[in-house]
Amino acid sequence: MSVTHETKLESMFWKIVEWRRHLHTYPELSFHEVETPAFIAQKLEELGLEVKKGVGGRGVVAYLRGENAGPTIALRADFDALPIEEENNIDFKSKNPGVMHACGHDGHAAALLGVATVLAETKETLNGTIVFLFQHAEEKPPGGAREMIADGCLEGVDYVFGAHVASDIPLGQVSVTSGSIMAAVDAFTIQIQGKGGHGARPHNTIDSIVAGSQLVSNLQQIVSRRVNPVDTAVVTVGVFQAGTAFNVIADTATIEGTVRTFNKQTRTDIEEEIRSIVRGVEQSTHATCSVDYLNGYPPLVNYEHETDVLREVAEKTLGHDAVISMPASLGGEDFAFYLEERPGNFFHVGGRTDDENTQYPHHHPRFNFDEQALLNIGKLFLAIVDKYL
Repeated sequence: MSVTHETKLESMFWKIVEWRRHLHTYPELSFHEVETPAFIAQKLEELGLEVKKGVGGRGVVAYLRGENAGPTIALRADFDALPIEEENNIDFKSKNPGVMHACGHDGHAAALLGVATVLAETKETLNGTIVFLFQHAEEKPPGGAREMIADGCLEGVDYVFGAHVASDIPLGQVSVTSGSIMAAVDAFTIQIQGKGGHGARPHNTIDSIVAGSQLVSNLQQIVSRRVNPVDTAVVTVGVFQAGTAFNVIADTATIEGTVRTFNKQTRTDIEEEIRSIVRGVEQSTHATCSVDYLNGYPPLVNYEHETDVLREVAEKTLGHDAVISMPASLGGEDFAFYLEERPGNFFHVGGRTDDENTQYPHHHPRFNFDEQALLNIGKLFLAIVDKYL
C-alpha cells in the first residue's frame, strides 16, 4: 500500500468512525434495509463514483474505472443488522427497538466507504477498475449475495475480496486462510399436526409434543450414526414450540433447526436423513408432518493463489507476526456465493482488546469491537488494490 493511501486513510479515521456509529445507531434488518443503502449511496455519489442502487433488491454497487487498462477487483462489505435488543451503554446505542448491529456489519460498510474515499482520487493512476459491493441481507438466508450476483454485480470482475471484523482475534492481527473456512448453512422447519385434547384422555388424541420429542431425539443421531466420522457436520434444533396449558395435549408443534456441513454429499445426505426420520415418526405416532428445508449458503472456500497474495500484502501492511490462520468455522457467510463465481479470499480482522467491551461474541447483545479495526480493514483493502492495480 502506498504511503499516500495509508496516510489519507489514517487522517480520516474519525470520519470513518462517525459513519460506523451513525449506521450502528440506526440498524436495519435483512431485506428491510431502506435508510442504510440510501446513506451509503449518497456518500458514494458525493465522491463522484458511478453508483447503482437497488442491486439484487437493496444492494448498492459503485464503480471506479481507472484511465489505464488492468484487472477488475471487487471489494465487498455487508450492512444488515440482527433482531437483537442492544444492551451496550454507549452514546451511539441502537435507536431501533429490537434491532442491533451485533456482528460488525456497520464497521464493514464504514471501512469500505473510507477505502472508496481514498481511492476516488486515483482514477488517473489506476490500472484497472474497482467495484465496491455494499451488500444487504447477509444475516438471513437465502441472503443478498445471490440476488446481487444474478443482477450482474460481478460482471467483468476478475477477483473478489471481503473482510469481517472478529471479536475472537486480537486487534492488529488478521486471519488469512486457504480452502474451506466456513460451512454451508441450511435451515429446516418441521410442522407437526396432531389431534389435541384433554390431558387426562391421551388415548383420544395424537400428541404433537410426543411426536416432536421423538423427532428431536432422532435428529441428534444423524451426525453420530449416519455421517462419516471424518466429516464435519452439525444438526441443531433451536426452536421447539407447542402447547398452551398443563392439562391440554397440544394439537400442533413446530421444530426449527440448522444444518452445517463442508462436504456436498454430506449436505445432501443429511437432508434426506431428516426427511426419512420425519416419515418414520409420522408412521409411529400417526401425526402428520411437513418439512420446509432451505438450502442456504454454500461452504466458503478461499482460493489458494489469492490467499497467498493476500498473505503477502497483509504481512507487509500489518507485519509478519500479525498474520495468522484460524481453524475452519461452522459459521456461515454468503460471501461464499461470490467465491463460487470468481477467485478471491474472505479474511477476518481482529477487533478484540483487553477492554471487556470488545470481548463479547458475535450476535451477543453487548457485541462491540475496537474501532481501530476499521483502519486495518481499510489498509488491507487498499493493499489488495495496490497489488493488483
